[in-house]
Amino acid sequence: MITVAIIGIIAAIAYPSYTDYVQQARRADGQGAMLQAAQWMERQFTVNGNYNSDFNSVDGDGNAIKPYDTDFYSIVVSGSTTSTYTIQGTPTGAQASDDCKILSVTSVGVKSAKESDGTAIDGCWD
Repeated sequence: MITVAIIGIIAAIAYPSYTDYVQQARRADGQGAMLQAAQWMERQFTVNGNYNSDFNSVDGDGNAIKPYDTDFYSIVVSGSTTSTYTIQGTPTGAQASDDCKILSVTSVGVKSAKESDGTAIDGCWD
């Protein structure tokens, strides 16, 4: 009985730590995909002289560009102009309960996170 109680206590401590670690790993994967998308946008600017917001278009060599979505983040370009863009990553599925709701990176490299209502969240890009 004591053994079962000890295992229960260890599990009660370990499981929340594990789920936090998994969410952080998924967030890092989403952030990496967002940074890859930003690099793609920069290549578009170099080739075309402006930012192309369509990830499904083709590059300068005619190669199709695949979407940058991951299993747990939906990544879109929002607010793009010929000289600026903002890439947003929204958690989906099991990641939707993550504390860092909407991640974003801009054309000047500003990284941020916010709640659905626009309230800023600190510590998500650390």
